[in-house]
Amino acid sequence: MALAVLTAATPANAQPAPTSTGAFITLGTMGGPVPSPDRSQPANALEHAGRIYLVDAGDGTVQQLSRAGIMLPRVKAVFLSHLHADHTGGLSAVLGLRNQTNARERLTVYGPPGTRELVAGMVASMQPAAHVGYGIPGQPWTPPADTVTVIEMSGGEALAVDGMTVTAAQNSHYDFAAGSTEDRNYKSLSFRFGLPGRSVVYTGDTGPSAAVEKLAQGADLLVSEMIDMGGTMANVARNSPDMPADAKRQLAQHLSTHHLTPDAVGQLAASAGVKALVITHFAAGTPDPERTKGYLAEITARYRGPVTLANDLDRF
Repeated sequence: MALAVLTAATPANAQPAPTSTGAFITLGTMGGPVPSPDRSQPANALEHAGRIYLVDAGDGTVQQLSRAGIMLPRVKAVFLSHLHADHTGGLSAVLGLRNQTNARERLTVYGPPGTRELVAGMVASMQPAAHVGYGIPGQPWTPPADTVTVIEMSGGEALAVDGMTVTAAQNSHYDFAAGSTEDRNYKSLSFRFGLPGRSVVYTGDTGPSAAVEKLAQGADLLVSEMIDMGGTMANVARNSPDMPADAKRQLAQHLSTHHLTPDAVGQLAASAGVKALVITHFAAGTPDPERTKGYLAEITARYRGPVTLANDLDRF
């Protein structure tokens, strides 16, 4: 069987893809929370019918939108997979700068339970600047609470949004017992975007998950996270050399059970029968050629379709 393996994609600012099928732009491909000098924190932009929908919004999202040639007023909604700071840290700037530039339309933020609380805190932080405005007496900016709407989602829900269908699945990034208080209040979601003529599935952060496999069945494009345990733990050790032993053990448990190894990514893509696979969320940093070769070998041992290790600002 012929094997097509891609290691680069079209930069977002070079050759726009047809908006009728929806372009997916990997704005930030680092896996947080450790920052990288050459990759931005997790964020993506889905382009559909001339509109932009953010899919996660890690630190640096606004800058990455600018680098992709996307003006902030084009962003119509945000989809948050879960509420870890590496996936939400840039949302405050999105909200605040829209308020400061007098964006007319409300921005809708879709996310798991807890999103209202998260956004309410950001809105509260915007109040001082909105009250003072540009320092002209009697001319404050629009009240921040009037600029954003929050819709919380759970696994199994499907919403119609501007001519596309967005379906959520609860994944395995958390392992709270089903039906527990923690499970009701804290969920991590994967999304399927059903566009005219194309389907895109975004795993967000997840471990192996039957629900995500079902969500991804037959998708035209699967955008999946991936974990390199050794490289990630080494990256954390460089960033936080004095991390307590208990915290290090907890982190290792989280990384090993709540994320996807290259083999697990290949298994997911193969079982779901997706037409193309894109890898993002490089928590170990940009892979060198040997690590790239190893990742691809593990993935393609399971999945025989085209594979891309994404860079920031790639367009699919």
